[in-house]
Amino acid sequence: MVFSYAITLSSFLKLGEKFETTLENLNEMGISNLEMYGEPEEINSSYFKDIFSVHRMRITGITGMWGKSSRNGWKRRLLSKDPGLVKYSEDYVISCIKLCDYFGGDKINICLFSDPINLFDVTHSNVILDEKIKLIEKCVPVLNNLSSIARDHNIDLIIEPLNRYSTPYCCNLEDASILLNNCPQLQLMLDTFHMNIEEDSFSHTIMKAKDWLVHMHFADNNRKMPGEGHIDFRTIIIALKKISFTGFISFEPIISFINYQKKIKYGLDFIKNLDSKY
Repeated sequence: MVFSYAITLSSFLKLGEKFETTLENLNEMGISNLEMYGEPEEINSSYFKDIFSVHRMRITGITGMWGKSSRNGWKRRLLSKDPGLVKYSEDYVISCIKLCDYFGGDKINICLFSDPINLFDVTHSNVILDEKIKLIEKCVPVLNNLSSIARDHNIDLIIEPLNRYSTPYCCNLEDASILLNNCPQLQLMLDTFHMNIEEDSFSHTIMKAKDWLVHMHFADNNRKMPGEGHIDFRTIIIALKKISFTGFISFEPIISFINYQKKIKYGLDFIKNLDSKY
């Protein structure tokens, strides 16, 4: 079994590079599967669809833009106590579902953000477990509705746990399982960067998640391409093969320099070599 690979276009947004140039560079590296970034109100959909077609790029899904990743990300809070912000967040997800359908993708990731907590260190230790569970459970009807809408478009809505420095809610598989056990249509994505902070074991987490796991994000512990940090991707590849993972492995590095091709090609080859070896 050989895995399928993609890369997130959100990784390139801060480069200041022409979009056509980015696609040409990715084409030269043999990358033809992309995750489009989820900003339905800010992009010219028909332009992007045409340029993806010209460059023979397949859109696998939509990367939701949450928190600090977007100018409007601070308003996207599915765990907010403000009904207006929850409604805004629901509408955002629905617009991303429609965008995903338009581009022919079949996945969209969501992350759970709450209202700001006025504490110096907003991590697990400052969130009471019972309160955390209650807030997550409160989101179940919302996610059931959104995942049902997604399925109507033949799209999987997938929950992505983030590390504690992004949000103290839904940080690991244990948190996500509260939703996954109560939202039958909701699926799971794991991100190696966040797993490196939150999970005790890459392989054990992947094995536990096998019935829900449909997508992966790969980045090393420093948010660079795999092979440039200390994450043991060998154990991750082996675990994914053990569960017969058939989803995309999508690279999500932080790209902050123009001459990025060599680094991306190195990381891609690094993982492909592990893929072929195991």
